This record gives sequence, structure tokens and C-alpha cells, in this order.
Amino acid sequence: MLFNVPQFLDIEDKIFGPFTAKQLGWMGAGGVVLLILWNLFETSTFIVLAIIDCAIVGALAFYRPYNQSLIKFIMSSIYFMFHPQVYVWKRNYDNMNIRKAPAPVKKEKITERKKVSREKIKELAEILNQNNGKTSF
Repeated sequence: MLFNVPQFLDIEDKIFGPFTAKQLGWMGAGGVVLLILWNLFETSTFIVLAIIDCAIVGALAFYRPYNQSLIKFIMSSIYFMFHPQVYVWKRNYDNMNIRKAPAPVKKEKITERKKVSREKIKELAEILNQNNGKTSF
């Protein structure tokens, strides 16, 4: 059986136009914050806070450092700062003067080739021809 395998697993689905669900969520949350700021502050203060809010929401929705979302990047940075790092030290023996045990000497067994004369080859050929290709084991 043939199955269709999705090709773009790392790309999020687009919900509305070019925006993903996370981007729409961040923009919706930013809109709610703007609505609250509009009711709490005067116009000049609101404009300053709205610019800051739009910059933060825009960064959280669209900026992707090292191909991951900004909130995940920030959370990883916080985790890195507050959790202990483990450093593993590996000794480099290549640069040190260490006496190594000598490698064992292997004794090689020298085998001589068997010499076969032409007469012996002819005898074998005649024996094979007499059997007409039948082999007997």
C-alpha cells in the first residue's frame, strides 16, 4: 500500500491568511491589552504604551531567533541561567608524555604456494572429462 507522507512537518498550519494560530493568539492578546490601556490612560500615555505593546507583541508573534519562537528562546535562556551547567572534562592523552606498553609482536605464519605442474593439470582435466561433468562426492 502507498501512503502519502507529509513533507513540511516543521511548518505550522496557516489559520487565517498568512498567520498561524500562535501568531493570531499573540495579536489577539495584544489587542486586549491595547483595549485595557485605552480605557485606563489618557491619549498621549496610551500612544506611548501602545507602541511598546505593539513592539512586544510583534516580536513575540513574528521574530524567530535560531528558527524557534521568541517565547521559547526566552524560556530556554531563563532555564539556562537558573539551572546548573554540567561541564565534563575529558583528559587529552595525545599531548601528554605517557609511556605506553609495547604492542605485542605477532608472528606471521608463512605459507608456501603449492606448485602444480602441467602434467598434473592435464591429469585432472582427463579425470573431469571422463566423468562428463558428473561430480561424485
